[in-house]
Amino acid sequence: MFVPFNTLPETSKLWVYQANNAFSEDQLTIIDALLEKFINQWQRHGADLESSYKIVYNQFIVIAVNDTVSGCSIDASVHVIQEIEKHFNVELTNKLQVAFRSDTNINTVSLADFKKYIALNKISKHTIVFNNMVDTIGTFQTQWEVPANQSWHNKYFK
Repeated sequence: MFVPFNTLPETSKLWVYQANNAFSEDQLTIIDALLEKFINQWQRHGADLESSYKIVYNQFIVIAVNDTVSGCSIDASVHVIQEIEKHFNVELTNKLQVAFRSDTNINTVSLADFKKYIALNKISKHTIVFNNMVDTIGTFQTQWEVPANQSWHNKYFK
């Protein structure tokens, strides 16, 4: 059951899927339709799940649910993300991609390149990174877009 994202409690379970490129307006229209249809049909053992999604910076798909979800329910959400990946030939489930800001641009690079940029001082502990490991709306609001030294990314700095 779709509800507005901002009405879900901070304790709601959340997943962030990062695209390797920003989506176009035409792509966003299709993605919105796919996600809204999925959210409206998303269930756990036959019961509707109070859930929502939003797309941030035209590049991050955020899905949240105010309920306990089973493995089957989680699998169903991953399937819709995989459908989007196939439809647009985009990577959303690649956990070896890192996104960070440089000025107002969002850059997505491999983890290996992220480490190289640190070694070359192109990325500092103060560079804003996207911590896609957050798992609730509360942590999304406070720990998703943070300086690298406030995220798991900090372990790559000497």
